[in-house]
Amino acid sequence: MLCCVNPDCQKPVNPDKNNYCHSCRAELIPLLGGRYRPTQVLSDEGGFGRTYLAKDVHKLNECCVIKQFAPKLQGTGPLTKAVELFKQEASRLQELAEHPQIPTLLAYFEQNSYLFLVQQFIDGQNLLKELETRGNYNETEIRQLLLDLLPVLKFIHIRGVIHRDIKPQNIIRRQSDGRFILIDFGASKVLTATVQTTMGTVIGSHGYTALEQMQDGKAYPGSDLFSLGATCFHLLTGIRPSILWIQQGYGWVASWRQHLTNPDGEGISISVELGEVLDKLLQLDIQKRYQSADEVITDLTSQLSTLPSLAPTILTPTFATTQSKKGPVLPKLNNNLKSQLLLGSSILVLGLGGIWYFQPRPHLVSEVPKPVSQPIQPPKNVSENSYLPKPFKGHSSDVNSVAFSPDGTTLASASDDKTIKLWNPVSGQVIRTLEGHFNWIWTIAFSPDSKILASGSADKTIKLWNVETGKLIRTLDGNSDGVTSVAFSPDGKTLASGTASKDMKIKLWNVETGKLIRTLEGHTSGVASVVFSPDGKTLASGSWDKTIKLWNLETGKLIRTLEGNTDSILSVAFAPDGITLASGSKDKTIKLWNLKTGKLIYTLKGHNDKVNSVVFLPSVGSNGITLVSGSSDNTIKLWNPVTGKLIRTLETGSGYIYTVAISPDGQTIAGGGSGENILKIWQMIN
Repeated sequence: MLCCVNPDCQKPVNPDKNNYCHSCRAELIPLLGGRYRPTQVLSDEGGFGRTYLAKDVHKLNECCVIKQFAPKLQGTGPLTKAVELFKQEASRLQELAEHPQIPTLLAYFEQNSYLFLVQQFIDGQNLLKELETRGNYNETEIRQLLLDLLPVLKFIHIRGVIHRDIKPQNIIRRQSDGRFILIDFGASKVLTATVQTTMGTVIGSHGYTALEQMQDGKAYPGSDLFSLGATCFHLLTGIRPSILWIQQGYGWVASWRQHLTNPDGEGISISVELGEVLDKLLQLDIQKRYQSADEVITDLTSQLSTLPSLAPTILTPTFATTQSKKGPVLPKLNNNLKSQLLLGSSILVLGLGGIWYFQPRPHLVSEVPKPVSQPIQPPKNVSENSYLPKPFKGHSSDVNSVAFSPDGTTLASASDDKTIKLWNPVSGQVIRTLEGHFNWIWTIAFSPDSKILASGSADKTIKLWNVETGKLIRTLDGNSDGVTSVAFSPDGKTLASGTASKDMKIKLWNVETGKLIRTLEGHTSGVASVVFSPDGKTLASGSWDKTIKLWNLETGKLIRTLEGNTDSILSVAFAPDGITLASGSKDKTIKLWNLKTGKLIYTLKGHNDKVNSVVFLPSVGSNGITLVSGSSDNTIKLWNPVTGKLIRTLETGSGYIYTVAISPDGQTIAGGGSGENILKIWQMIN
């Protein structure tokens, strides 16, 4: 199905075959931004815009959410201003995505006089729907909610952002792990208020909105805390504050305790301590209310020792290992709380118009176990300021793969824009652009002599290019689905390729003749990554079927299957020693494996989203081996593969990181992905 994006359309869902909407006769837009197919309306803002469920056709129809802003403005001046504000607020949302409980912004653009935000989709249920389904919350659950959301409020307040519309509809429980996530703040609300100021618009919801915000339109951190208190009241009693507000105005706040009865008329019991916290959250006078999230956390955590009957529901600080531009953001925890920290059921989803996005919490480095063996040497002398980022501009869409030539003279990048660019890695200038694929390009690899570049595309072909001339050497056909990964053998005579879900096969090709040598079968879903061992005797393949397979290249037989991930394997890489393999997964972990035994050495946890790429930085001079990973959490991380400790996180700005590559001298890291600067390099400073 395809949705009409006319915000006034009464029946927007259309059959795929339609060119014009069957209801309003508007021309249908099959792909927003050239890649996002709207399929379902999730929420409607009454003609001012809508929120759609969509599929990203460039990413195997992965679900996403599109928020439409449809300003009905007269003249070019107001519209230009609206677009400018839209971009500013989109940038703010991207900045807030540094926090693991705030979702990632995937894209923003203008099309057909509408403005669009594209965000990551999370499967979950908002707390209003949950309340209607399961009934009132108890005290333990209210405490859990508060202690999970207050650090999020602290984070946004420090950055000068006030949510201004906290209520059960804007909190979602993520289905996968139950974490609470605050949604619906940012661009659409600010823009709506800016555009409609002549109408006296006040952002917020009656009953949940603090007095100062309702009267003067001014909001402070304490204003959000009032709304959080009203939300807790609603979840405890099942009574909507908006109904009480219509009946009594703000009079209900002083008498909220009289409503502590369930639908059967039985009293709802809460502790004196929680009652005092709610009293202070619901103060009409902002000067008497809590002034910061930290103050509430302090009161709640100091009560633990006096509430022995309550199971500890405090969550591990979700920002414990993440550095913002202003330094680490950590809640103040007393020793009693620290001793009781555990991961409770909670969620995260963020978005506009009630849809939120998913970014799970990073795990503490202390959670990483000691390695069983030490087959590789750790890095030395890598400082916090060892790398500086530099953007390379030229592609018009996402960069899916990057590779350095073995001689170090060329950096190649492959993109959704169906082109490959060859760059001078020092100057950042484009040497040439290779064109010939008719769909987006997933993967590229240089031959060991740097003379040939192989590319694999969603058009189901592999192309071999002469690097010096830019001419196409030949095209390798025969796949029944897109080519997701290519790799040259160390001697340069064999090319391995992996394909997507309809094919699920690994093919070995003779580079000189272009003939198929052998097909390896065994995976039950698409093959995301293939890589040769340094000695050329073994091929490792990582698959969306959650497994890694090791193949004997002489016989074509399967050596063993490595299992242990809970989601798709997206990247695999051999360490220089040839007996250690790293894998990155959609389950947000990196695993290191001993290939002699087939045993897991240890798991690295720290990324907040899927790990799309892993690669080893080779030993150079006095430096040892470093493992580098790129993730959809917008970061590149450097790890000590012996201790499992995080060395450094490279700030990438907006956008996912789909791919990383290391220069032969080990001095440069290239990262490609989505966002404003979709290709960047970090140069180590000696």
